[in-house]
Amino acid sequence: MFFTFVLFILGFVFLIKGADLLVDGSGSIAKKYGISDLVIGLTIVAFGTSAPELIVSSLAALRGSADIAFGNIIGSNISNTLLILGTVAVIRPLVVKQSTVSKEIPLSFLAILAVGLLVNDGLIDKANFNALTR
Repeated sequence: MFFTFVLFILGFVFLIKGADLLVDGSGSIAKKYGISDLVIGLTIVAFGTSAPELIVSSLAALRGSADIAFGNIIGSNISNTLLILGTVAVIRPLVVKQSTVSKEIPLSFLAILAVGLLVNDGLIDKANFNALTR
């Protein structure tokens, strides 16, 4: 138990130090190539939020647990969309055109329906995988 706690603390320290190095290094790259700090920041955030899902899904797929990989991807997309968008909207209200809302909401429900139909049989074969990734 004690050893596990020590490993947890060490991992946390390395995580913080690695994050500092990543931010400093990417800031230097941005200045060197004249890239906006916003673009670099968004790229880091995108990678940072997607890396855990990529690793978990890859390991699950390699171990033959496609359900875990698929659930991880779907759950991650849902939580990223709802939690991040919701948090941003609480901090600063979002202005969205009515035409965007009337187009995107039906398409979102259509995508949910398509995923539901493809996974309903409990088997994600190559055809279903290709349909989901297009």
